[in-house]
Amino acid sequence: MAEPKKLFIKTYGCQMNVYDSERMAEAMGAEGYVTTDTPDDADMVLLNTCHIREKASEKLYSDLGRLRPLKDARPDLKIGVAGCVAQAEGEEIQRRMPLVDIVVGPQAYHRLPALARNKGPQVDTDFPEEDKFDHLPQRKAMRGPTAFLTVQEGCDKFCAFCVVPYTRGAEVSRPVARILSEARDLISRGVREITLLGQNVNAYHGAAETGDWTLARLIRTLAEMDGLDRIRYTTSHPNDMDDDLIAAHGDVPQLMPYLHLPVQSGSDRILKAMNRKHTRDDYFRLVDRIRAARPDILLSSDFIVGFPGETDAEFEDTMDLVRRVGYGQSFSFKYSARPGTPAAEKPEIEAQVADARLQELQRLITAQQRAAQDAMVGREVGVLYEKPGRLPGQMVGKSDHLHAVHVTDPDAKVGELVRVRVTGAVTNSLSAIRIS
Repeated sequence: MAEPKKLFIKTYGCQMNVYDSERMAEAMGAEGYVTTDTPDDADMVLLNTCHIREKASEKLYSDLGRLRPLKDARPDLKIGVAGCVAQAEGEEIQRRMPLVDIVVGPQAYHRLPALARNKGPQVDTDFPEEDKFDHLPQRKAMRGPTAFLTVQEGCDKFCAFCVVPYTRGAEVSRPVARILSEARDLISRGVREITLLGQNVNAYHGAAETGDWTLARLIRTLAEMDGLDRIRYTTSHPNDMDDDLIAAHGDVPQLMPYLHLPVQSGSDRILKAMNRKHTRDDYFRLVDRIRAARPDILLSSDFIVGFPGETDAEFEDTMDLVRRVGYGQSFSFKYSARPGTPAAEKPEIEAQVADARLQELQRLITAQQRAAQDAMVGREVGVLYEKPGRLPGQMVGKSDHLHAVHVTDPDAKVGELVRVRVTGAVTNSLSAIRIS
């Protein structure tokens, strides 16, 4: 019997890409491929790219350069580039790096097996009319008790700094019946926590026999499924937090008390230049309503500093917003121009100024994150065990608030949902003892 072919996937960027990589691995699994942890013995190497952050293309080409010796030694090694950089640059990738055999966009990866079977360079960056999810194989056996489930893709917001509408396309919501079917299948395979994914997940408006469903209605229905103990969703847009979704945070126990709610800036003028279509006061009022519905909720956000034209005073508006809201964690980035976006046509501020602002903001964010973790000490929380820890008898899992938690629990099993008391906090994680 012939040995199975091996597939190595490197994933860049967001949780959507993590999900896409899993689905591509399953698609290639139907072609006889098994995944491997190293490109050295792979028959196919796939780089699943992200185009949101700075120097995404440069990182890709650097990684491709490191693969050149493998390709030279084994010309039959297939090298593919997937994701948003693939969508944005298409054939240019193969022109610059002829070692690349396949370029496939994020809406066409269901056709990856056919591309891999074909001879010669292959490029597929079309936005197909068919639903890619209809052409992907059934999810394989899950490796743990948590899973991502894409419910919405694309974006219609056209923020001035963002390439997603151009690389992922317009907002599309998957039909309700297909999502519920996939969720039931995941639960039957031992999944106890599902994270609903979308570029603007709270803009979800999936078709059903009774009319379009909102994200809140989808969450309430999922919460009725036996065996599903936890529900999360990401990433959300402030303008799509409707009344029912806010209420769900208070009255759906399975919906975890953690919300990623990107604001990007605390300056009204910069928000307008970013085309965010909300103000800082809109955001403050929204946060107040969410916390009224779920007082123990932990908020996180995204921030861009050094947006074209940002003044010292406007940066201080962002610092003020962060102080007033108080985040459990946040992600912050220095603005970098994405080709083809409106902001890319504007002059950038001095790099050293942007660097200094980013460092100042990150110091504040780090202090808030540490304060939030310290405040957990002594509290009782739920933890879903995801894997054994590094120490003997230790288990690692996520708390209700998405903190990584280490628990000494020698007789425990992966997939158990337990109650713990937090005993300590260190950088990026908590320690705890099991109480039930």
